[in-house]
This record gives sequence, C-alpha cells and structure tokens, in this order.
Amino acid sequence: MQKPQGDPPCKGTIMKIKLLLIGKTDAHYLEEGMDEYVRRIRRFADFEIITDTKNRKWTALPPDIKKEKEADIILKHIRECDHSILLDERGKTMSSVRFAQFIDQKMKESTRSLLFVVGGPWGFSKRVYQAAHSRLSMSAMTFSHQMIRLFFTEQLYRAFTIIRGEAYHNE
Repeated sequence: MQKPQGDPPCKGTIMKIKLLLIGKTDAHYLEEGMDEYVRRIRRFADFEIITDTKNRKWTALPPDIKKEKEADIILKHIRECDHSILLDERGKTMSSVRFAQFIDQKMKESTRSLLFVVGGPWGFSKRVYQAAHSRLSMSAMTFSHQMIRLFFTEQLYRAFTIIRGEAYHNE
C-alpha cells in the first residue's frame, strides 16, 4: 500500500482517530450536528475529519467506475499505521457499549491510528474491501452516506462518554 505524499510519519503515543469522507455534504444541518460532536469528541481524543472531494465529471459514469475512482481517493489516505474500518451496511454490527469497548481496547493496544471511512452512495470497490482491516455497520437499516457522518460522530462521542463513565449514555 502506498503512503500518502506529504503525510507525516506514523508516530506519537496518543491514538489518533480519523474519519475519511468522500465528497462534501451540502446539508448544513448535518454539518452543524457534526461540528457539535466533533467539538465534544476532541475533549477526549485526537480526532480529525478528512474530506476528499470527487470530480464532478464522475456524475455521468456508471456506478462501478465511480467506485473505482473513489477507491483511488480512499487508498491514497490509508497509511501503514492506520487500522482502517469501512462504515459499510454489510459490516459487523455493535451496540454502543460494544463500540465503546472496541475503542477502549484499541487505545489499550496502543493502536496509533484508527481510520473510519465513509464511501460514496455506491459503496466500496473490491480494492478498498481488500485494503481495510474490517467493516462496521451502523445499523441493520440502510442510511445515506451523508447521514452516516452525523450518526458516526454521535456514536464516537457516546463511546468516549461510556469509557469515561459520564452520564450521556443511559442503559
């Protein structure tokens, strides 16, 4: 796997969590919600959202070609030290508590970087599935790739409150 150009080497003692988004959202209410949870998450973790835009000329292309072009974008962002997880409807489902345990375990294992990836509306190419470490489903229901952005940031915040024993999650 090729290392992104200009990317700093994989080092540091604190786990970094990254959310890679393909394409921007034009839904301001989603951006506002995400901004709120990102602010909250950063109290607990080094968290970064990476948005890489796709070419508007791709609109007329067939879905399989779009997935391959998005794969080129995704693969350039996956680094050797990333534990990459695709947010995919066919991934493993977890409760909020189990997701918190997963995050906590990765911190205890001294995982340097968790990279969660939200693809485009057509899903991921075979190359991306092969490069990723695992897949995570946010629900048995299908949500738009735009909505998943907000749902994921909320769940990540919830995971940290569970890990810290804060009174956000009720069970």
